[in-house]
Parts: sequence; structure tokens; C-alpha cells
Amino acid sequence: MEIINRQKAENVKIAYVGGGSRGWAWQLMTDLAMEANLSGEVALYDIDFEAARKNAVIGNRLGENPEACGKWAYTAYEKQQEALKGADFVVISILPGTFDEMASDVHTPEKYGVYQSVGDTAGPGGLVRALRSGPMFQAIAEDIKTVCPNAWVINYTNPMAILMRVLYDTFPGIKAVGCCHEVFHTQDLLCTALEKMRGTAGVKRADLVTTVQGVNHYTWITKASYRGMDLFPMYREMAEKYRENGLVEDGDTNWMNNSFKCVEKVKFDLFLRFGAIAAAGDRHLAEFNPAPRYLKNPETVKSWGFGLTTVGWRKEDLKRRLDRAQKVYDGEESLTLKASGEEGVIMIKALLGLGDMVTNVNIPNIGQISNAPLGVVVETNAALRDHFLAPLMTGNMDETLLSLSMPAMSAQNEILRAIRHKDARLCIGAFINDPLLCELQPEDAVKLYKEMLENTKKYLPGWNLEVE
Repeated sequence: MEIINRQKAENVKIAYVGGGSRGWAWQLMTDLAMEANLSGEVALYDIDFEAARKNAVIGNRLGENPEACGKWAYTAYEKQQEALKGADFVVISILPGTFDEMASDVHTPEKYGVYQSVGDTAGPGGLVRALRSGPMFQAIAEDIKTVCPNAWVINYTNPMAILMRVLYDTFPGIKAVGCCHEVFHTQDLLCTALEKMRGTAGVKRADLVTTVQGVNHYTWITKASYRGMDLFPMYREMAEKYRENGLVEDGDTNWMNNSFKCVEKVKFDLFLRFGAIAAAGDRHLAEFNPAPRYLKNPETVKSWGFGLTTVGWRKEDLKRRLDRAQKVYDGEESLTLKASGEEGVIMIKALLGLGDMVTNVNIPNIGQISNAPLGVVVETNAALRDHFLAPLMTGNMDETLLSLSMPAMSAQNEILRAIRHKDARLCIGAFINDPLLCELQPEDAVKLYKEMLENTKKYLPGWNLEVE
């Protein structure tokens, strides 16, 4: 890699693990195409080589767009180490397994009366997905250690926190950061609040100053201001105003048909209970709380203004994306040059010395949350600049918020131990004590765990899966 000057970087190599993606990969491609100050190679690796090869064609064709100011050469590689060779940055965005395994993660617990709105981070689904993902991330970390130990690593894969633990546990010298957009959406909600409650329109989330503490998808904004104005009193007004019916846009009568939309009632409820702004989507937030509160049954879910995202819907959506991918590959459609709203490319620029930034990241706690256990992966803000990243110290987390987060933090330790030793017994405590299983008898929780392990065992060769 050669940095021409502090305004531009050329010959940058980005290795993309999961490069056959028809979602995240395309977002990265369009963001790179719109960035005039970066250029180089994107090396695509995927266990589905044909998907990576087609994305390479799509990426190179995107660069031919007259409006594309970023010049990148896309190449697909059949072996992960070949893609990683010489990489300055590694982006990880994979689906651990298939939607069939995810269907087990999400829907098998329903046979026991346990409902999950996402099932990829918390709850029984998040835990089993973590076990299945762990060996994959161990292999990725080992290859990074061998081939490109100085590369910066940006991970988008869930369950974010435990997979970041696995990367650092496998390769302690890794320079990895977990990037999640859930906080961005909550900052956008604060901008909406400024318009609705104060008539201040046009504010962007970059105009806000926020303090972030917590674990991924159960993160809290504990301070927020705009031009020196404390936003918490205004947010409280909005939470009280919309606590019953939620924040529904005018005329939006069919919002419940959207599998990912919510009306912020869970956020408002958590704020009014605990005094901090829960900074993730309601679907994620609900899963960190005892099941009766938000996820007792589908009727309860509906009353809180969000939905259960079925894996059947995801499978149908994948068919649509595969169909579009073929049309884009064949030249019948083209990708639109539109900013994704993600910060991956901005982070890359900052780490190359092309502009400092502060953003929320997921990395091991070294004191950025003073009273949280050291080593657990937490989400706080960090400063990024020329080949440098440092978490911003936030002091102690409010004791109530910390107690709410501790089950997830403790589960990280148990799940990591199970992955290290290839022994599913070592995290059965985390499984049984998950808040979503609080109404399940221990013997039924064990039965559920064994059934879910059976459905994902092909991804756990050599593991002890004999759970009693």
C-alpha cells in the first residue's frame, strides 16, 4: 500500500471474507465507488466461490459507471489465505451456516413457548449461533495471524460481541473492531425528536454528541446533546407522549407488514423505566429482557409494536436477492450509486490518516466502562485516526444499567470457554439462565438445548455435545 498524501490513499487492499454477499458486499462496493480518495484491490473470498466470482464481475462493472470516482479492482479467490495475502483491511460479513440452521435457532424454541424476534444475538438462538460461528472465526483469526497480522479487521457478523471475543482470544494481537449500525438509528431518532418536539429540522446524527455504553444490541446512550443542549428532557417528553401508541408516521397504516420495523415503544418503555436511551432496534432490545415483558407470545409482541422476523421471510427475501443478483450479473440491472449509511469506508479512511472520526465500536473492555468486567466485549465510542484506534473512557456505568447487561456479559465468558474446549456443556448455565427462558423449567431448557445442538452439530465436528 502506498499513501500518496494525507488527502488520498492508493493501492489499498481490502480482503472481504463473505465476499459472495448480496447485501453487505454490495453496500461496500457502492460506498467505495463513491469515495474519490481511495483506490486499490478488493479481494473477495466466500465458501461459495461462484457467488464471490459474480460479485467480482459486478464490482468491476460498477467501477465503469461514469459517476464512480473510486477506482477498485475486484478479484475472487478460492482460498481464504490467498485473499488475505497483503491485506491492509479485512472485512468480515458471513452467514454462519444456512437459513436452515437459523430456522432452528429461531423457531425450535417456539415449540417450548419461547419466542425470539431476531435470534442472532441473544436468547437461545443467539447462543447456539455463537457456538456454530465460533470455530469459523477461530479459523479466520488464525489465517489473519499467519498471513496479514497487521491488517485492520472490521467485523459486521452477529452475534457481534462473542465473535469479537473469539477473534481476540485466538489472536490477541489482532487489530479488530466490531461495527454495528443500531446506534446510528437511535441517533437518527434523536434528530426526529428535535424536529417533532422542538421544531428543529435538518439535524443530522453527526451533529449530535452522545456517550455510549453497553453490549452490542443492548447499548445505552447515557448522555446526548445538540449544540450544548441536553436532549434527555426532550426525549422524555417524546417517550411520554408516544408511550401508548408508538411513533407511527402519519398514514403508515401497514407498518406491521414490515418484518424489521418498530414504533419505538420498547425504547420508550426502557427509557421511562431506567432513565437511559436504549440504542438498538426494539426487536433486539426485547430479547435481552425477561420473556414475559415483551416476548411472552405473538400477541404481546404485537402490543409492543414490533414483529417476529420469521426465517421463512428471510428465505423468501434471499430468493429475491439471488434473482436480482443474477440480473445484475447479467447486466439486466445495475447497482445504484447511493451511500449505504454504514461507516466502514469512513473508518478505513480515518485509519489511513484521511480524517479523524469518533464512532461506536465493539472491542474488549480495557477500562472504557470502568466497572464492567475486563476483557468482555463492550460497545462504547472510540477515536480513530492514522493507524490508531482508542476507546473513549466513559467511567462507571450506572449500576442498574450494568445489572441489566451482566447476563449478556457473563454469557460471553461461558460461550467463549465452550468454544475454546469444544464442549457444549460448558455454557449450559448461560443457556438455562437466559432471560428468554425464565419461565422454562431447567429440564425443559436442557431438552431444548439438546434439540438445537442436534440441528447444528454438522458445524461442530469433534465437539462434546452430550449435555445432561
